[in-house]
Amino acid sequence: MSSDPTFPLPAVRPDSRSDAVQAAATAELPWIRVPRTMAPKDARALGALFFDRLRTLEEGTPEHAYARGTLIEMNMSLVVFCSRRFRSRDADEMQDIVQAGTIGMIKAIDRFDLSREVEFTTFAIPYIVGQMRRHFRDTSWAVHVPRRLQELRVAIAKARDHLAAVLGAPPGVAELAAYLELPEEEVIEGLIATNGYTAGSLDVPVGDPDIFDGAGTYADSVGADDPGMELFDNLHTLAPLLRTLEPRERRILELRFGQDKTQAQIGEELGLSQMHISRLLSGILRRLKTDLLS
Repeated sequence: MSSDPTFPLPAVRPDSRSDAVQAAATAELPWIRVPRTMAPKDARALGALFFDRLRTLEEGTPEHAYARGTLIEMNMSLVVFCSRRFRSRDADEMQDIVQAGTIGMIKAIDRFDLSREVEFTTFAIPYIVGQMRRHFRDTSWAVHVPRRLQELRVAIAKARDHLAAVLGAPPGVAELAAYLELPEEEVIEGLIATNGYTAGSLDVPVGDPDIFDGAGTYADSVGADDPGMELFDNLHTLAPLLRTLEPRERRILELRFGQDKTQAQIGEELGLSQMHISRLLSGILRRLKTDLLS
């Protein structure tokens, strides 16, 4: 992940312990030796004090650097907390995610105002998570591709640039395979996987508008809506809800919609009046509709 000018974590605190203690004393703030190990509840308690002093300190001074740097470090647990939603990622990705979240947290610190009477955690989480999502938007593949092919794509791109400069023309599969010392089939697989890095819009015009009366789009050529898909989706969602009904309620639905019987016929089979069946059926459908929509 590329570095960001607002990510000054290694250099936000004064250069030595004595300088840091002096900066803390001058800023009228407590000296915190290892802010990152501070418990979240302690960080919240001290946060208001540090934010209050931060807005009165001159930017660029050791005192301002100490206050800002301490706020950054003692809120790192908040970044780690927000990153847990992505815990399925591997270790390298998690490191990038935490770094991206830290950038968001620093932006939140620089924009936080105590007068808003909002907890810093409430204010900061949208910045942190938003920066993490931005990281995924900028670095993720549009289609899931195995890491082996992702790495192969990078190697092919570098080889293509190098060979194009040497040969004076774009290299073919054979040249790429020879340069990378790989089978041509593997190079072709890598080239196909490259298509998964970005996704094109279905609304991109196709055809020549000067020849045809208005160019169509890719969406026009990929089929039409299948009404059965919506029915399948509804039935798939409805199935677990039907299992929550009483046996008699499921029997009424089966007779009415499975066997297409009238309410009078259902009532005769179950020994109930047509009016009673109507009320039961209305109540069952109303409950299912409420649960389905929620």
